[in-house]
Amino acid sequence: MRILSLPVLGLVLLALSTSAFASGKHMVTYTSKQDFEFVKSAINEAIIEKGLVINTTSHIGDMLERTGAVVKNAKHIFNKAESYEFCSATVSRLTMEADPHNIVFCPYIISVYVLPNEPNKTYISFRKPEADDASPASKLALMQVEKLLRSIVEEAIQ
Repeated sequence: MRILSLPVLGLVLLALSTSAFASGKHMVTYTSKQDFEFVKSAINEAIIEKGLVINTTSHIGDMLERTGAVVKNAKHIFNKAESYEFCSATVSRLTMEADPHNIVFCPYIISVYVLPNEPNKTYISFRKPEADDASPASKLALMQVEKLLRSIVEEAIQ
């Protein structure tokens, strides 16, 4: 049996994790033909209509543009990109009562972004709140988080 060197093993693991990420296992992505500003407003309204408060708006696209000048060979990644951070006391409590370690799933974040090569398509994404080794109660609670996130996005893009 041949043993892989650490650098080769690292590349193999990176390739595997990249394909898992690309397959959507760890995230849910929707698209809309509406422009960024429309989708951004609709997501914000859908969050607020659920009685939730947006704690932070992260201007990720702007930050990457600002810092691109100091990074050698930096490419233009997004035309626009923002993420909205919020929480639900009800759903978060359910999740953490099932397992206090589920604190890592709170707050929830929904990202809205436009790619340079697809200027007429707006993406809306969030991380899937899953834990492979979770108890049945924890898995059920995490499903409620995903249900909440899906309902916000689907309400915003309908």
